Amino acid sequence: MTDYRRRVPDARRPADAPARDVLPGPGDDDLGAGTQAGPDTGAPGVGEPRPAVLSTVPLPPLSESTPAWPGSEVEVDGIPLYLRHTPWTGPLDGPADDAPRERALYVHGLGGAATNWTDLAGLLAVRCEGFAIDLPGFGQSEPPARGGWSIADHVSAVVATLEWVRDRPGPGQGAPVHLLGNSLGGLVGLLATARRRDLVATLTLVSPAMPVYRVPPAFDRAIALLLLPGIPTLAEKRIALGTPEERVRGMLAMVFGDPARVPATRFAEAVQEMRQRDGQPWAGRALTRSMRGLMTSYLRVGRANAWRAARSVDVPALVVWGAEDKLVDPRLAPRLALALPDARLQLQPGIGHVAMTEAPEDTARAVLGLLEEAAGRVR
Repeated sequence: MTDYRRRVPDARRPADAPARDVLPGPGDDDLGAGTQAGPDTGAPGVGEPRPAVLSTVPLPPLSESTPAWPGSEVEVDGIPLYLRHTPWTGPLDGPADDAPRERALYVHGLGGAATNWTDLAGLLAVRCEGFAIDLPGFGQSEPPARGGWSIADHVSAVVATLEWVRDRPGPGQGAPVHLLGNSLGGLVGLLATARRRDLVATLTLVSPAMPVYRVPPAFDRAIALLLLPGIPTLAEKRIALGTPEERVRGMLAMVFGDPARVPATRFAEAVQEMRQRDGQPWAGRALTRSMRGLMTSYLRVGRANAWRAARSVDVPALVVWGAEDKLVDPRLAPRLALALPDARLQLQPGIGHVAMTEAPEDTARAVLGLLEEAAGRVR
């Protein structure tokens, strides 16, 4: 067994983390951007986030050879989407008759796919039947016949899928769904919950792509270029440069805290997915148009702003962030956990942008801790 799935000794920020100064984030009317951060919390002077409580239930052993969960295309509100299904297994240490049997929906990030959740979904199967979506134009889902790749389009697809998962016949039918999202999928999951609170039992956000307003000059120019007509088409061609192996190595270097932890089998799977994506004429368009939609969503003000939406999301929530995230600033983690009315925070030392892939067991224990707490309130 490789050591790429590392244990997290504490859900709080590591003691040797660098001091935090001015945080990126929402404008003066949204959580007070520009406020000096507190010396210990990294939050804008409004207290320390509640740490995640880690479940102690027995979990199945992880295996790097576990294949992706099977899936199929389903029609959701007239949209053909590919969903992977993880069957419920029940607890390892007791009878299954009265054990919790809930449902979870997993939403991947920009350029990702449902397979990003393979390990975490397998661990959470002790409590949840899982469904992982390929967003329109990603993974094995074809591009949308109507609409596009704006954040609002992705939110609509996730809301429709939540309804589909909730209404599916079988144990757990009709109950709200546990929603988990990473990066772009985290932002989409947050906005979907704000739109349809009734569909969501708990919300887990793994390094969500929350709006930031202070970015490096080079990135700032890249954003401006993406917003210009015609530039996304050029970007689509550039994305395909290099061999699949080279592009996967580059991707893993960005999203993992330590790419050396990636097992050979997982690397081979990622290369195969990249080759499949190269054969999809819409794949580059889905990526660049979704990135453009993400950037334009950051300009939203008022109730459409994600930071304001966070304040209205009162479901039990968990914020998971890798302390070595290179794509979304980990300093946003305590701010988001404080913005959400009922949130807990797990900051994972040494982990990057995809904690559910790089540290699935530690992430699973935090998620199960959230679900156990939420279930205790309902009783």
